[in-house]
Amino acid sequence: MNFSEIILALHGEIGRKWLETLPSLLKSCAKRWDLTLSPPFENLSYNYVTPVRCADGTPAVLKLGVPNDEIRAEIAALRHFDGQGMVRLLEADVENCVMLLERISPGETLWDADDDFATEKLLGVMPKLWRPYHGEYPFKTVADWGDGFQRLRQRHNGTTGKLDNVLVDKGEKMFFELLASSAGAVLLHGDLHHDNVLSAQRAPYLAIDPKGVLGEACYEVGAFLRNPLPGLLEYQNPRKRMKRRVDMIVECLGFDHQRVVGWSFAQAVLSAIWCDEDGVDCGEGAMQIAKILASFL
Repeated sequence: MNFSEIILALHGEIGRKWLETLPSLLKSCAKRWDLTLSPPFENLSYNYVTPVRCADGTPAVLKLGVPNDEIRAEIAALRHFDGQGMVRLLEADVENCVMLLERISPGETLWDADDDFATEKLLGVMPKLWRPYHGEYPFKTVADWGDGFQRLRQRHNGTTGKLDNVLVDKGEKMFFELLASSAGAVLLHGDLHHDNVLSAQRAPYLAIDPKGVLGEACYEVGAFLRNPLPGLLEYQNPRKRMKRRVDMIVECLGFDHQRVVGWSFAQAVLSAIWCDEDGVDCGEGAMQIAKILASFL
């Protein structure tokens, strides 16, 4: 699907009206912040993202989305991180869900990088982000995200639908056991994987696109350990590669081995549940990762 089709599929009539107003919104942003706009980046998905140049010649990025709480949480998270391990937020229009962001250069992701190299760089970014949040924005918590288990059963009349009920039951039990014994909460990125970390100039690598969720730091490793898909599953021995990653996390960040594996297993199951919830066929890979991680428990 192209960008417009994705927006219509996700947001319906609200998305259609937003697409109609997008040209005028872009003009308004250009005037408000004195920007020179360029054509958007290729492969747009959920947001309209385009390179721009500020009045003083500084390159930046303009990001616009259909107004929703997820984008508002991203803006609040970016303000909290304030460029520490993260792309800088230069300006924002919270009502219209518009962000003017630092342009990260060269901006290469870790999606196709050597796995040890990618792991090292991701683990270098993670701890730079973790600070307690003392602001007023009502970020969701890891506990809120765990509601996905209950919603799955509600959608399927008490069953787990197409998802393996044994893995779902085990993932749900593990999720809430770890939640009950969690350390103090910090503001997490929430989706820190290979495509959301870019090579930069003011730091070796910087994160982008934070979800913003409150939870213990160890929770953060889950998104990384189940990505990239399907690339991770195409290794000759994915289980051996996963063990190598877990060992590097434990050595580098000092987390308990079983918490790393347990959180990552439960989140892989939850990722498959979200795919089911969104009606998209992307949960099989996540469940395969869950099976690998379950073998370490």
